Amino acid sequence: MPFATVDPRTGQTLSTQTPHSQEDVEARLMRAEDTFRVLRGTPVAQRARWMERAGELLEAEAEHFGRLMTREMGKPLGAARAEAQKCAATCRYYATHAERFLADEPVDLGEDTGWVRHEPLGPVLAIMPWNFPFWQVVRFAAPALMAGNVGLLKHAPSVPGCALALEDLFLRAGFPEGAFQTLFVEVDGVRRLIEDPRVKAVTLTGSEGAGRDVGARAGGQLKKVVLELGGSDPFVVLPSADLDAAVETAVKARLLNNGQSCIAAKRFIAPAAIYPEFERRFVERMRRVVVGDPSAPDTELGPLALAHIRDGLHDQVARSVAAGARLLLGGEKPEGPGFWYPPTVLAQPPPGSPAHREELFGPVAVLFQARDTEDALRLANDTPYGLGASVWTRDGAEQRRFIEGLETGTVALNGMVASDPRLPFGGVKHSGHGRELARHGLLEFVNVKTVRVTAT
Repeated sequence: MPFATVDPRTGQTLSTQTPHSQEDVEARLMRAEDTFRVLRGTPVAQRARWMERAGELLEAEAEHFGRLMTREMGKPLGAARAEAQKCAATCRYYATHAERFLADEPVDLGEDTGWVRHEPLGPVLAIMPWNFPFWQVVRFAAPALMAGNVGLLKHAPSVPGCALALEDLFLRAGFPEGAFQTLFVEVDGVRRLIEDPRVKAVTLTGSEGAGRDVGARAGGQLKKVVLELGGSDPFVVLPSADLDAAVETAVKARLLNNGQSCIAAKRFIAPAAIYPEFERRFVERMRRVVVGDPSAPDTELGPLALAHIRDGLHDQVARSVAAGARLLLGGEKPEGPGFWYPPTVLAQPPPGSPAHREELFGPVAVLFQARDTEDALRLANDTPYGLGASVWTRDGAEQRRFIEGLETGTVALNGMVASDPRLPFGGVKHSGHGRELARHGLLEFVNVKTVRVTAT
């Protein structure tokens, strides 16, 4: 079955890419193994020059890469262009800081001498999603390559052009052939890759189900794995918040990437004292969202990336309404071509309904009325996921209470949750384990080697 680029605006197939044969995969694995022997011995300063060049290319060609992302998965062009620029900044971040992150760490052992080394593991398999087709890859590749590993990318089947562009990017930046390669393989091929002894570690960004499967298979091979999975992020607004700013940011946070983001705010919680006004303003702002061609400059919401994403989302909405959730806006699947879905708002879904417990991947917001601040915290934690959370309050005691009490990998106070190369990123509970970005992300795929020299 070929990998296909399908225009989300029309549903028409634009291009196809034939999967790699087993012989092709074997050749790329051999090349990765050979290149690792070279790259691990390359000075970090040289890797940094190549990574700096990758950043320059991403910056210079942001318009081209942005249009490629918009074509393949439908994100608004401005957001796609910004994604390429964020990738450029991340390449520069690791080019600047990796040598310090990887430096030997001396340990005081009295008469003996000791230190900690950080050594690369080898080929790392990255299984990446379609929703941020450049960013998800670069935030793995930049630290992995700077650590001296080589990358094997199994990208989502719907973004083959982005996968090839990324392979070409690192080659043009100066990294040796084989340092970063794309593999077009089906599910069975992924399983064989995980089991291949030449693959030393695995990282996945994807669904909870995919995480369970990949984590189990990697664990069966005793291989390191990092899992960045789903999220049902709470967005909590408390009485002391700037309500105008909170509502504007809430809508932006829900519609991030057409609503198709693990860290997009999905559950909006406010105490009874302010809930009616929050609901009124939120629905009114969602009603004014500009839906249209993702390449148009004023578009806020484009189509969803895939037909099954749109159809599954609508099914979740319909079942939630049937279970008793209030439908305040949207909720109708449009007729005609393409994978469009309107801005939709549900309120007070009953326990057990899809909108109460499941991740909704698209432009559907779910509103909850809490009794008070403590009940808002309870509702925020009432999810199997724990990726990010946004809390709006100007009260210092409330800020401390939520920082300490939220069961999540990231807490954003008076702002939206966003990944940043300077900060570690990842989740707890069913949102996965391990960290990407910052020094923590670079050290996920190294051998932390202890050296002790006994005095003689």
